[in-house]
Amino acid sequence: MRLYGSAFESIQGKVVKIDLQQIKELLGIVSSTDVTELTIEFGDQRITVKKEKQLAGTIEFPLPRDMRPMPPLHHNGGIDGTPPPVAPAVAAPPAPAKVEKPEPVAEEASSANTVAITSPMVGTFYQSPSPTAAAFVKVGDRVSVGQTVCIIEAMKLMNDLPSEVSGKIVKICAENGTTVEYGQTLFLVDPKG
Repeated sequence: MRLYGSAFESIQGKVVKIDLQQIKELLGIVSSTDVTELTIEFGDQRITVKKEKQLAGTIEFPLPRDMRPMPPLHHNGGIDGTPPPVAPAVAAPPAPAKVEKPEPVAEEASSANTVAITSPMVGTFYQSPSPTAAAFVKVGDRVSVGQTVCIIEAMKLMNDLPSEVSGKIVKICAENGTTVEYGQTLFLVDPKG
């Protein structure tokens, strides 16, 4: 960038002397603005002032993306001295959903002469082998001992849950894709049905 200020007009053919005060002013201009390089030519004389990047005096080690801190902000404000923009506040994550208590097995089983099929583990309840496949069983279906009635996913493992009783499915007590607890009633089966 070439700068010809009013103090340097009509310099063609003349020897121009630059004093220390003028050099200090040029350095001040470069350091207080976003200009990274300033070159001034007077005939065959040239002054170049360059601003190098400041290197941080710290050593950084790569961290996983979710553990990386935000980079430090080096901002001196705008030209008019306004403060740097503030990032919008981030909303807190929603509170975890309240986990339902396992249904009382004895009351439901005895009241309707049904037998409960319960979850043998904590995991995610799936009624079918895939989202597009038909459910293993529906209300009204007959099941036999050993027949798969659902899948419980625990720690990325799909566990088939076989029926321990023969009979008719009276009620499906868990919703597809929800978390179930150990001992929670999943199905009610009428062994006489």
